[in-house]
Amino acid sequence: MLRTLALILAGGESPALSVLTAERSEAAVQFAGKYRIIDFTLSNCVNSGIYNVGVLTQYRPRSLTEHIGVGKPWDLDRRIGGVRVLHPYLTREGGQWQRGNADAIRANLDFIAEQPVDAVLVLAGDHVYKMDYRPMIQIHEDRDADLTLAVHGVSPHDTHRYGIVTVDGDGTVSQFEEKPRRTRSSLASMGIYMFRKSFLLDVFAGSTEENIGRDLMPKLVSQTSVASYNFQGYWADVGNVQAYYESNMALLVETPALDLYDPEWVIHTLSGERPAAEIGDAARVEGNLVCDGCRIYGNVTRSIISPGVVVAEGAVVRDSILFSNVVVEAGAVVDRCIIDKHVTVGKDARLGDGEDNTPNTESPGLLNTGLTLVGQRTLVPAGVRVGRNVVIRPRTGEKAFGKSGIIPSGATVG
Repeated sequence: MLRTLALILAGGESPALSVLTAERSEAAVQFAGKYRIIDFTLSNCVNSGIYNVGVLTQYRPRSLTEHIGVGKPWDLDRRIGGVRVLHPYLTREGGQWQRGNADAIRANLDFIAEQPVDAVLVLAGDHVYKMDYRPMIQIHEDRDADLTLAVHGVSPHDTHRYGIVTVDGDGTVSQFEEKPRRTRSSLASMGIYMFRKSFLLDVFAGSTEENIGRDLMPKLVSQTSVASYNFQGYWADVGNVQAYYESNMALLVETPALDLYDPEWVIHTLSGERPAAEIGDAARVEGNLVCDGCRIYGNVTRSIISPGVVVAEGAVVRDSILFSNVVVEAGAVVDRCIIDKHVTVGKDARLGDGEDNTPNTESPGLLNTGLTLVGQRTLVPAGVRVGRNVVIRPRTGEKAFGKSGIIPSGATVG
């Protein structure tokens, strides 16, 4: 196999995830209870035999940096290779914030040039998937390609969300369109690019494009021969609230498309030292993912319950995602919500209350299906009624909920 450096692009702001990325990058958002989104890409690397990894960050990197640490959970704490977190930096010439993922790679060309590798595998840090990169690397090597692009079939109704490619019979990419309104192809770029190292250095050193998919790929496809690798396995872009919610909820079906229990392809993560989950005598727990350290004494159905969550007796949680260390006090009801970490839902409060499905007034295109979002470290007062499609910003205190204690559907608080 070609000596390969993996570069994980994890510096994006991702505003389509609303309050979930208000204080962290998308790659650091929790998924399936105990994981972070970047865990899937990091695990794919080590499971594919790639132990030389760089993580390119910029937006709100603290949570991500703390999670990765020296890379021990992924066996990336190595003297040679291993994982390096690459932050933006100033130079004598000045320096500036990276303006896109292509600009992020350009800012790290010196690091790339120093690596004793033949190829550079550029990966997105905000996708959930299990992929062995070795078949793609083999195709890249066999075709002696300068650039190989991973593609995946998507629904024709979702093509506007992706870079869409057209592939000839011999596997050569003949066209690349970024998020087209109309297209005949349903092959989406996965944001996975395999470059010959020398080709990458030449292309990025001589270009000014800011974004790989939007700006650089259409240009390269028109100027050079680009190979493709058609990936058939599970892959999800969870870059907006609805896609994120649906991908989590899909784990609760009897046979989920994403198998987290496969001993041949373990998803590694940084796990805290927590005791086993405790389920009380009066609890009713059906169809959930429940992580270590949880204490459930109320009713929880069809939900993702992250480590350290407490659901008190008489409380109800339905169709929701609760991040780490959320506390739902007695008598509270949480329905179709995503609640970030360290939130307390007070006694008899109701989140996702009523049948009014008015879209969120500030982000109607983002929140219109009844989901309510609560940012981290918020205190929801006892007895409050919060409707649907509501956004509660991080670190919101009791006073922000007003004297009436009623937050109508579509509102934004904090």
